[in-house]
Amino acid sequence: MTDTAFDKEVAEPFWPRVRAALASLRPVSASRQLSYDQPAIARTIGLRPKLGERIDEELASGWAAAAHRHVSLSLLVIEVDAMNDYFIAYGKPAADDCIASVMQAITENLPRATDTCLRWGPSSLVVVLPDLPVLMARASAAKMHEAVRRLGLSNKESHAGAVTVSMGLAVGNPRGNYDKKFFQTAVDALKKAQRKGLGRVETIDLRPAQDRKRKKAA
Repeated sequence: MTDTAFDKEVAEPFWPRVRAALASLRPVSASRQLSYDQPAIARTIGLRPKLGERIDEELASGWAAAAHRHVSLSLLVIEVDAMNDYFIAYGKPAADDCIASVMQAITENLPRATDTCLRWGPSSLVVVLPDLPVLMARASAAKMHEAVRRLGLSNKESHAGAVTVSMGLAVGNPRGNYDKKFFQTAVDALKKAQRKGLGRVETIDLRPAQDRKRKKAA
């Protein structure tokens, strides 16, 4: 798509705003290592820091609970596929409605009433799943994916012809203080899914490496 989708007779200050809006919808590059400093991430993706801090708090709380009980922690990072193209083709109001519908579908299919789906950036969502076995986490991700598919939202700019989501799932056995690299692991899993196509789910299970490291340190 090109800028011909817009009326170029609009006053010039409009275009910097359009370019900024489109830039904010581009996924964060997998090569950029995200230290989970939420105010820094918030500035990068145009998210207000207080909203980013909510994710930080949710992750830190889930990590502490899992570490205390010696159970696993799962983290889903979800992104609507081709949202940049969707924004250009359908406009901001439709893009906002699309994200709201996807978020609602995912929320309705969370495995427990205490789980929460949080917004991260223009087209991404985060779900923290403490004390959920990896098989159940994968099953939950598949259920959420199917719920989004059942929405039947069209996306003429996508090869799928419909709105789809890609998901990255990170699984670990937390011990000690919260490790901010855990969030980056889920982002890496998401980027791996996106490299393989649309509507994919990829998992990175940190538990074997964590167990080996702890045995070596013991």
